[in-house]
Amino acid sequence: MDLLRALPIGLYLEQPLTWLHRIDARVKLLWLVSFMLTPIAANPIWRLSIVGWLLLLTLLSRLPFRVWRQQIGLVLIFGSLLFFVTLLAPDGLKVRNQPRLPANELATEFMVAAPLAAPLAAPAVPANPEPALPQPTSYQYVLFDRGILRVTRRSLELAIRVATLMFTLIYSTNLYLLTTAPEEITAGIESLLQPLRRFNLPVTETVLTLTLALRFIPLVLEEVQNLVRSVRTRAINWKKLGMQNGIQVWAAVAEKLVDNLLVRAEQIASAMQVRGFTGADQHQVRWHQFKLRFWDWSAILGLGLFWAARFIWGGV
Repeated sequence: MDLLRALPIGLYLEQPLTWLHRIDARVKLLWLVSFMLTPIAANPIWRLSIVGWLLLLTLLSRLPFRVWRQQIGLVLIFGSLLFFVTLLAPDGLKVRNQPRLPANELATEFMVAAPLAAPLAAPAVPANPEPALPQPTSYQYVLFDRGILRVTRRSLELAIRVATLMFTLIYSTNLYLLTTAPEEITAGIESLLQPLRRFNLPVTETVLTLTLALRFIPLVLEEVQNLVRSVRTRAINWKKLGMQNGIQVWAAVAEKLVDNLLVRAEQIASAMQVRGFTGADQHQVRWHQFKLRFWDWSAILGLGLFWAARFIWGGV
């Protein structure tokens, strides 16, 4: 089992270089934030269109099919499961409000004190009941009602909202990480957060922490992969081992994983000290020199049109 290939979510694709790789990291970050913000208070059509635009962007980027096939498949399965669960779930709680005290206490006391009267006669049913009036429009709140399955307009709207929001949140972030190097991401964030230095905020330290975290993800997957392989090579009979002993084995594996990760972190810290790293402000390495080109300005223009379309057609 190769986790670095089976779970490529969050990893950078170095080859082949597509046109998405060449766009400035800051511009792509603005697009990512836009994809996450525009679904807020938007209608279902706009939410579905964002999902369609993400799929179309993936096809136009000419990424290898083997790279995004598994990723987009997992996200689509998860989004579809959320959609059907929310669609068939009740759209609200029908609770009847009943006051603790009667509305007219005097009338209630009088009825209790008075003798029981004769039962009232049932109201007379007219011989020719009036037919139900036809509805002026074809509007129906309940769209489907068969047995325990009930779909309403409210449940359909909630299902579209939850599924599309989750798909947009996961897949747009994954697409950004797939086409942007970790150093570009952190350098772009540092460039965008430069105005916060006036408020004495630790921008450089935060960006350095983010860089180390992004670089640490493959190391964590590698350590998990090595420990799983070591357990498999021992051919443990889990049925004879029992639940209690099995939990003890996996607890020992988890403890070993934490120890290995701490050793890796200590090695990284030692390597930084050997190379003369004294502080984030005194020892900066400029990985990328950002410069907006023609396609970057085109992407910025498209971002403006995207927000204009959101306010025109995406309102509730």
